[in-house]
Amino acid sequence: MSRKCYFTGRRTTTGRKYAHRGRAKYLGGVGIRTTGKTKRKFKPNIQKVRAVVDGVPQRIRVSAKAIKMGLVVKPLKRTWKPDADQTSR
Repeated sequence: MSRKCYFTGRRTTTGRKYAHRGRAKYLGGVGIRTTGKTKRKFKPNIQKVRAVVDGVPQRIRVSAKAIKMGLVVKPLKRTWKPDADQTSR
């Protein structure tokens, strides 16, 4: 299963990480130079949550931002308790 948010569609994206060396000019150096570029991945903060989707509780993968935004509706807590006659069996 892909790392993708059910609500926002956030997924893994690619980018670069830059390595720098040197001292800034305003501090008396000759300036900061880029000494390397490497590929990297930006991964979203995906969580597995039980949520109500189309009236049915099910497990879905959502980003932490979707949870904070309130897009996830959690199912009600179960309040069922066994009857007294069922426990005596």
